[in-house]
Amino acid sequence: MKSRTTVFAVCLILALIPLFLFLLSGNALADTLSDAIQKAITDGQIDAGAKPGYLGIPGGPDVSYLIGFLWAIWVGWIFSSVGAFGGIMAGVGHITIFGLGDYAKSFGKGDLLNKAITDSIRVSNQWLVGLSAFISSLNYYRMGRLVLPLGVCLAIGSILGSYLIPLLTAGKINLSDYLGYFGVVVFIIGGFLFYETTPRGQARKKEAKAAATAFEKSIKEKGEGRQPPEGVKVGDWGVSKIRFSFYGVEFSFSPIVPVIGGFFIAGLASFLGIGGGFLFVPFLTSIAGLPMFLVAGTSALTVLIGMIVSIFTYMVTQEVIVHWGLIGVELIGIFIGSMIGPRTSKYIPDIWLKRLFVLLALYVGIRYTSKGFFGQSWLPPF
Repeated sequence: MKSRTTVFAVCLILALIPLFLFLLSGNALADTLSDAIQKAITDGQIDAGAKPGYLGIPGGPDVSYLIGFLWAIWVGWIFSSVGAFGGIMAGVGHITIFGLGDYAKSFGKGDLLNKAITDSIRVSNQWLVGLSAFISSLNYYRMGRLVLPLGVCLAIGSILGSYLIPLLTAGKINLSDYLGYFGVVVFIIGGFLFYETTPRGQARKKEAKAAATAFEKSIKEKGEGRQPPEGVKVGDWGVSKIRFSFYGVEFSFSPIVPVIGGFFIAGLASFLGIGGGFLFVPFLTSIAGLPMFLVAGTSALTVLIGMIVSIFTYMVTQEVIVHWGLIGVELIGIFIGSMIGPRTSKYIPDIWLKRLFVLLALYVGIRYTSKGFFGQSWLPPF
C-alpha cells in the first residue's frame, strides 16, 4: 500500500508542474496572442468588432462545451483501453468537430494566427491525453497490468525528445503540413499492427499470445480482483537485461532498446502534438512482445512523462496559449472516460483490442493524409 501511495503522490506532483509553471508565465502568453490578433486586424483578416470566439479571437469559432465534454469521454475511454489514439482523437475533435483546422488555414500559410492556432491545437490535445495517461497509469498499476521498469526506460528516452522538438518546431509548422504528416504516420503504424493480427504475425509472438490467453481465461473463471496475484511480477533488474512475468509467462528486454525507442517516439509525438501512444503500442507489441493487456498501462505511463515535458516546453518556453474554458470541461470528460476504460478493456479479447487500434488508424490515416496533402478529406466528415 505504501508503494502505491508513493507512486500516486509522485505522479500527482508531476502532473501539476506544467499548470503551476504556466500560471507564472500567463502574461507573456496573452501578449503573444494579442500581437497576432492585432496583426490580423491590421491586415484586414478579421473584424475587430466581431464577437470573440476561440482564444478570444474576434469572429473566431464558437466551441460547444457540451460537445467537448462528450467527445472527451470517448477520448479518455479509447486511450485508456488500447493505450493509444487519445491525442489523435482529441485532434479529430479540435481540428474537425470544432472547425479549428479550417479556421487556422483561412489565415493562409505562414500567418501568425495560423501558427498560433496550430500550436494551440497541439498543446490542447496533449493536455487531454496527459490527464488520461495519469489516470490510466494509476488504474493499471493497481490492477497489476503495468510493466513499471519498461515504462520507466521508455520515459527516460522520451524526456529529451519531448523537450527538443517543441524548441525546434513551435511557430514554424503550418496546419496543412501538420495534417498531412499526422495522417501518414498513423496510417503506416496501423499497417504494422494489422500484420500482428494475422496468423503469421501472431505466430511470432508466442509469449504474448500465451500470456493473453492465460489472462482471458482468468477473467472468465474468477474475474479480476483489485490486485490479481498473477499480475506483473518484476524479476531481475540489470543494465543489460530486465526480466518480468505476467500470468506465469516470462518476458525480458534490454533497457537500452526502450530508451532509444522512447527518444524517437516522443520526438515525433511532440511534433504532431499528440500523446504518442499510437507509436508506443506497436513498439510494445512488436519490439517488446507484450500482450495488449499490458500495453495500455505501460504506454500510458510513458506518455504521461512525455506530456509533462512537452506541455511545459510549448507553454512556458514557446509561449503557446490554449482555451482554458474548453480544456477544463474536456478534462472532466477525460477523467470519466479514463476511469471506465481499464475496467472494460479486460473483457475485450487481445486480438480485438489490436483490431480496434487498426480500424481507428485506417480511418484517421486516410482522412488526414488526404486533407493535409490533397486539400480534401476522402472520408467523412468532409
